[in-house]
Amino acid sequence: MNKYLFTCLIGSLLFFTCFSQKAKQPLHKKSINSLSQAKQFPIDFIGNWKGQIEWRRNGKPSQQFSMQLKIQPTDSIGQYTWQIIYGDDNKDKRPYILKPVDTAKGHWVVDENDGILLDSYVHGNAMHGAFTVNDNTIVDNYVVENGKMRVEFFSIKMNNKKQSGKGTEETPFVDSYPVVSYQTGILTKLQ
Repeated sequence: MNKYLFTCLIGSLLFFTCFSQKAKQPLHKKSINSLSQAKQFPIDFIGNWKGQIEWRRNGKPSQQFSMQLKIQPTDSIGQYTWQIIYGDDNKDKRPYILKPVDTAKGHWVVDENDGILLDSYVHGNAMHGAFTVNDNTIVDNYVVENGKMRVEFFSIKMNNKKQSGKGTEETPFVDSYPVVSYQTGILTKLQ
């Protein structure tokens, strides 16, 4: 129940974040736009993207670093590179592969080529996922709007939960977790 509630809360947060900028459109136009954009994945994402990411951590000054994301078709049908490069020196390269699992349901996987597979899900013009490593859950979000890609990473400390509620059906127990860092930036497609 707690995992389900957490997933619903994160999903709601991402939903409202993605659609808050389009609040001026009538509801039916938002739905039509979301459906048409969903058909454009991964086409709108293909390209070599670059920009600055700002990393904000509790109690520490923010830091900036460059990030590149190279999404290109591979020799395998339906698969794409998902190469992340951090820093201007190009030393931190992560040559992953984006593979379809169930495109009708928007389910993809980022294969890190070392046995690690990260599930990702497409909703409209956004692809996002969540994974846990060393008691830290990372929620990632990639949104393409107006030819730019907004990138976000939330880092949540899972072993430092606080529980509230009464444990009843009317007021279930709810676990909350500290968000210890947040990374965000805008990537521009390179020509």
